[in-house]
Amino acid sequence: MTTDATTARGALEGLLVADFSRVLAGPYATQLMGDLGATVVKVEAPAGDETRGWAPPERDGVSTYYLGINRNKADVVLDFRDDGDRALAQELARRADVVIENFKPGGLAKFGLDYASTAATNPGVVYASISGFGSAGGAALPGYDLIVQAASGLMSLTGDPDGQAYRSGVSVFDIMTGMQATIGVLAALRHREATGQGQHVEVNLLSTALSAMANHSSTFIAAGQVPFRMGNAHPSLFPYEPLATADGELVVVAANNAQFAKLAAALGVPELVADPRFAATEDRNRNREQLRPLLLQALAQRTSQEWFEVLTAAGVACGPINTIDGGVALAEQLGLDPVVHVGEGDAAVPVVRNPIRLSRTPATYRTPPPALGADDDAVRAWLAGPAEAPLGERPGEGR
Repeated sequence: MTTDATTARGALEGLLVADFSRVLAGPYATQLMGDLGATVVKVEAPAGDETRGWAPPERDGVSTYYLGINRNKADVVLDFRDDGDRALAQELARRADVVIENFKPGGLAKFGLDYASTAATNPGVVYASISGFGSAGGAALPGYDLIVQAASGLMSLTGDPDGQAYRSGVSVFDIMTGMQATIGVLAALRHREATGQGQHVEVNLLSTALSAMANHSSTFIAAGQVPFRMGNAHPSLFPYEPLATADGELVVVAANNAQFAKLAAALGVPELVADPRFAATEDRNRNREQLRPLLLQALAQRTSQEWFEVLTAAGVACGPINTIDGGVALAEQLGLDPVVHVGEGDAAVPVVRNPIRLSRTPATYRTPPPALGADDDAVRAWLAGPAEAPLGERPGEGR
């Protein structure tokens, strides 16, 4: 595939984002904004974002972790302990439309880069702070995704009912918090557009986790019941889980009565629909241990691929349990074009396409994830010059 190239820079063209974040949540948020056209300047300490060294896996000596969340950014190294570098960082914050940081709450105050200091010279700034546990009683707590998965209750929901608790296979709350930060920034920019006022946007992993656990959080908050691990089962729906076939497993979903009727007919057991034990969603849920063996008996007659084809043709939601390569292949098969290449020639890097499709201002993939300090000269010269001068059409292009 080739790099996406359009004349439109995106819906956020003209916005300058100062990215004082590192690792995952913050860089993911700023990558989303960069994809949508914002000019993003990634500021790194001399040691660099630690994800640069989180390897293997790697590509040409660069961590694939870092490569996945840092495209469309210019990169400058600034040591906040150095007077000159600190002044440049403050100037960047003064010019920025958006500042994003994920230091421990209050950690940037000693450098004059906290919200209060920045807003004093840039009152229209939208300043987003990302933390693990908020800026009150949890300010001193380290905000690692795994810790929040444990402390929030997510791990208590993940794994076999009689087994140990498990973390999610991906850093779900880092990614979700990055999304929440982006939503908060966009809402604050809309407010600024209407009033001229900037504001402080705060998001944290624990609050994101409690919100993201949606129905499970509501089970406790609204009904006083504590959810528990159910393996791959759903607490309120059946079937809604992997079920064994002749050669493996297939995820099968029947979330309402009409879907269950289609499933029963496709499996050759239409009589199940008339059985009072399985007549309605709540009946199937309460009597799942009686229904499961009847479904498994029917599913044992064919392979997973055969059932996938049969059930899909019948309008029943189902899907194979793929590895990541299978997921990418499926997206390609469905015409989603999941992989794009950013950069030119040997420097081009394959990355995952931004999931947002916009008909008039599509995401663009202008520059690959930058090397540490790749744009030092350009950014330093720009910050030392007049504020009205543009940083450049496409910062870092040509690396």
